[in-house]
Amino acid sequence: MNAPLSRCADPYPRDGLNAVYSSSGSSLDPNHVADDARLTAEVRAVVASARRRAIRDGDRLVDTAHLLHSLLELDPAAREACDAGTGQVARVLGYLVQRSIGYGLRWSGSVEDSGTLPVIAGPVSGWSPAAAVAVSRAVALAKRRGRTQADGVDLFDALAADPDCRAVEVLHIAGFDVSGYRDEGPVAS
Repeated sequence: MNAPLSRCADPYPRDGLNAVYSSSGSSLDPNHVADDARLTAEVRAVVASARRRAIRDGDRLVDTAHLLHSLLELDPAAREACDAGTGQVARVLGYLVQRSIGYGLRWSGSVEDSGTLPVIAGPVSGWSPAAAVAVSRAVALAKRRGRTQADGVDLFDALAADPDCRAVEVLHIAGFDVSGYRDEGPVAS
């Protein structure tokens, strides 16, 4: 069994493969997510939508903001986790929509690597390091929660747990408080 992800230990083998390793078992290949049974059909649709969004925006890599945008558009449970009756989801989506016409233009041509997550050995084709790890962490969260498939809430929690990723930057600007999120998901209050 692989060791849990941590900032202190480097759980990623230096084999140069385009895969993300997690504590949830075998590697997750972000280039073939549609075939990964550890993700619900909804999360696989979110990932496919995020790829299309990145291409449409002229970005080389899918980043966490692409994932968040697609997640909030396609997954009602993740939208509810973000909104919680506050109306914040509309503000978050508003900022995400502005990405290609203003907000987020400073990200253009740069690689998202928040530095708070473990570094991935070798490139993960088409993915920012933070986005690739977020998908892998969603799988690990689902396993810790006793499920075999990661759903949209697992992915939302994995995104919100990285305080320096682009998705969290958007959430902060929209007024969403991510201070209660950790690697294992929201901290129980």
